[in-house]
Amino acid sequence: MSETVDNPTDLEPLVDAWLTLREAADELGVTPSKVRQLAREHQLVVLRRPQGKELEMPAAFLQGGLVVKGLGGTLTVLADHGLRDQESVEWLFTADNSLPGRPIDALREDRGTEVRRRAQVIV
Repeated sequence: MSETVDNPTDLEPLVDAWLTLREAADELGVTPSKVRQLAREHQLVVLRRPQGKELEMPAAFLQGGLVVKGLGGTLTVLADHGLRDQESVEWLFTADNSLPGRPIDALREDRGTEVRRRAQVIV
């Protein structure tokens, strides 16, 4: 689980909404400690952004009070390919013409197989 970001400004134009650990926990109906655990298990990514003192995560990682289906598997594949948390967020929120669209949007549309297929070929 990352608590700092090498170059956090790279994410600002990509991710339009963020949740604090407390906000994410409230939406999921769990404790902030459980959100941290989910991040350690590569089910979520939480980052410390430069303008805030709290850990935050992209709001798009949650949908209907749950973690977006397929996000955990995708984050695991990205981590297995050596991407750090910030790089994984950047990849998920950057448009991919072969999908088309952003991988996070494809996951939210239940197209996780397509997203993981593309994640597996990251060099």
